[in-house]
Amino acid sequence: MTDTSDAPVSNAQAYSVSELAFALKRTLEDAYGFVRLRGELSKVTHHASGHVYLTLKDEKAALDGVVWKGQVRGLGVRPEQGLEVIVTGRITTFPAGSRYQIVIESMEAAGVGALLAQLERLKARLAAEGLFDPATKRPLPSMPAVVGVITSPTGAVIRDILHRIRDRWPCRVIVWPVVVQGDAAAGQVAAAIRGFNALGPDSAIPRPDVLIVARGGGSVEDLWPFNDEALARTVSQGQIPLISAVGHETDTTLIDFVSDRRAPTPTAAAEMATPVLAELRAGLSGLDQRLTRSGHRMIEDRRTRLAASARGLPRPADLTAGARQQLDFVGSRLTGGLRRNLDLQSHRLAQSASPLRAALLGQRVEASGRALDTLSRRLTAALVRTSDTATRGQMLLAADERIQRAWTRLVSDRARALEAADKLRLSLDPKRPLRNGFALVTRPDGALVRKGGSLAPGDRVSLTFEDASCEAVIGDESQATPTATSGRPTTPGRKSPTATPGPASGQGDLF
Repeated sequence: MTDTSDAPVSNAQAYSVSELAFALKRTLEDAYGFVRLRGELSKVTHHASGHVYLTLKDEKAALDGVVWKGQVRGLGVRPEQGLEVIVTGRITTFPAGSRYQIVIESMEAAGVGALLAQLERLKARLAAEGLFDPATKRPLPSMPAVVGVITSPTGAVIRDILHRIRDRWPCRVIVWPVVVQGDAAAGQVAAAIRGFNALGPDSAIPRPDVLIVARGGGSVEDLWPFNDEALARTVSQGQIPLISAVGHETDTTLIDFVSDRRAPTPTAAAEMATPVLAELRAGLSGLDQRLTRSGHRMIEDRRTRLAASARGLPRPADLTAGARQQLDFVGSRLTGGLRRNLDLQSHRLAQSASPLRAALLGQRVEASGRALDTLSRRLTAALVRTSDTATRGQMLLAADERIQRAWTRLVSDRARALEAADKLRLSLDPKRPLRNGFALVTRPDGALVRKGGSLAPGDRVSLTFEDASCEAVIGDESQATPTATSGRPTTPGRKSPTATPGPASGQGDLF
């Protein structure tokens, strides 16, 4: 059996696990409070809390890293898998896991190749989302009234754009000044795009019809703000058509793929946004001339076709000649027929009215009255002789009185109607005016002459008086000799008829 009471006892201090872990943490932080590392990112995790966890590695080693939430927005590049970067920070440990890590405070791409690789990956992702789809591109307005320009207010770019627009299409240009280089450029350009799209119809500043984002040429690093993802999404979400004019023709940025049109230079962007006023005027003048020529050709063609169609149709005069001749023949006969009919009706009226006299009707009434009185006396005598009662006799007497009154009214009404008919006959008698000294003037064909203006010198007329008729010839005023007994002034413009002896009347001049 071995005795262990004589074994040596160690005097080294015993640390707890926590004491050793935090002692190592302080040592690393004091020794490596600021380090600058270059490596490739892997296992990049964007946590829901806003922190970013990642791993930096090279060919032989790997180092965990963390970017706290407050530092993420200030990074020069977005942490992505496979990106080669240069980071600065401090080394610390994670005591709970017994591992050390770097707390990253800044991050930048390791070189142009890394930036381009990151850009290619971003382009592929945005293309997959449809931001580059040609179907989403908005057409540019043909004649904009307001053009919005987003660029630096100083430099040659804005002067070139304004000069080109003024020469081509004088319109209103609104400039939104921004910085076009550096970390703040992407945010300011995106804010300007959102500001222009937020303008409404009631705003003090008119809303542009088209936007131009312009910048001069530069290196990849100088143009890198226009490869920002947030800026690209802002461009795709805008409602106003946008032209990208960033850099020279060989320079390509992410905004070029998202914009509606890409211009190789700012001057070319001004030409894309505006038409040439002189060309529009020339085109309008050419269209006006073409329209005038087309109108003339159409009128001439219609005139030729109308003339050709008219040659195949009969003349209107030929179509109506027969009807006009028939109308003249019927009209000439109508006047004589009306005259003969009027004479016939007048003769019939005179024959019918001659036996109708008030005295004759009175004689008939008196004779009828005497016959009625005789019948009444005979009736009364017969009643007296009969043995009828006194009541029936009274009834007969009353009936006789009513008959007498009715007969008297009937005779009176008929007499008044007869007198009215006789007055009407007298008023319609065509010979009544002749008894007052008037004469009826007719043409040889029997047509009635109503107006003296229709007569011409040399016309023959017939004059019908109450007791005789004669013929006369219309003479000229210059040949008429005034008489001392006329006493009537001659109306100016009226032709005075001069009667000449007719062949049958044997009478001398009447006027």
